[in-house]
Amino acid sequence: MSSGYHSSRLVQDARRDVVWKALWRYHFRHQIRPDDTVLDLGCGYGEFINNVEARRRIGLDQWAGSADHLAPGVESVVAPVTDLGAIAEGSIDFAFASNLFEHIPQEAFARVLEQLRGKLAKGGTLNILQPNYRYAYAEYFDDYTHVAIYSHVSLADFLAAHGFEVIDLRPRFLPLTVKSRLPVSPTLIGLYLAMPFKPLGKQMLVRARPRD
Repeated sequence: MSSGYHSSRLVQDARRDVVWKALWRYHFRHQIRPDDTVLDLGCGYGEFINNVEARRRIGLDQWAGSADHLAPGVESVVAPVTDLGAIAEGSIDFAFASNLFEHIPQEAFARVLEQLRGKLAKGGTLNILQPNYRYAYAEYFDDYTHVAIYSHVSLADFLAAHGFEVIDLRPRFLPLTVKSRLPVSPTLIGLYLAMPFKPLGKQMLVRARPRD
């Protein structure tokens, strides 16, 4: 993303760090082991990877300014997500992408998946959090950099078509942004994640692994 995008559409917001701290506490810490290597694709300001507790943490983004926001101990890789050459083969246990794949064409997404198959360790997974067009269609193109459309159905099908097996699919995992009507409170986020029904949920969470 250009520097203009970060100064207009994706301005740094302290509320996002509150959200990611809560997501780590209530969800992701149960999926990431202390000895794992975690890769954050398109890490941006580093709100996810900075809150992860793992043996090795890597934040990859084509925006050079991302490195300035990563916590001590987080390795920075400045590269587009279509170039995972700096990542060792078979080294990643948990790959994560938040609000990323709607920003790149499908052929680029396919290249990421092709490379990622070799980068994931045995048992490694790809975890995707992003807008679900089925529930966020009214706001989806408020972001002028969105170029691809996915619902929970089409994203699962795209992954399957490119050699990945979906093992967890949550169509309404979170509200769309920190600007939603929900207060940004760790306790409320924990309660929201535990709710069986999420009427304000417009972001999906998909977990997948390469098919053998």
